[in-house]
Amino acid sequence: MATTFLPYLFFSGDCHQAFARYHEIFGGELTVLRNGDLPESDRMPGGAEDFVMHAAIVLPGGGVLMGSDDPSGTGGPKVGVSVNVSLDDEAETKRVFDALADGGTVDMPLEPTFFAPLFGGLTDRFGVSWLVGADAGQPA
Repeated sequence: MATTFLPYLFFSGDCHQAFARYHEIFGGELTVLRNGDLPESDRMPGGAEDFVMHAAIVLPGGGVLMGSDDPSGTGGPKVGVSVNVSLDDEAETKRVFDALADGGTVDMPLEPTFFAPLFGGLTDRFGVSWLVGADAGQPA
């Protein structure tokens, strides 16, 4: 049986905006289920209508990114986690890195490394840490 790890991100009220942006960047199929979309009997008690119960982006190649607004309002537990994305070519790697960095903070500029033609790290405007790189099989 194969094991697959699927990142699940928690937000403090801006999950919908974050996933809308990630959908712009990565494409794929976006699903967002808000508290107000559920029958009243199934809603999060005290939760706002626009509270995101679950969001997901499913990419054509099989990748999945999921998330929700954290019911505690804290954005979830803070642990040292980054979402790592590996792309097929350098132009796409630069495009994704720049799009995620827009409004965020670059922690490590996108540049050649000993393990990848391009690799960099950033924290996006939603506070999510990303590691972005071109596949090592591509030319530098």
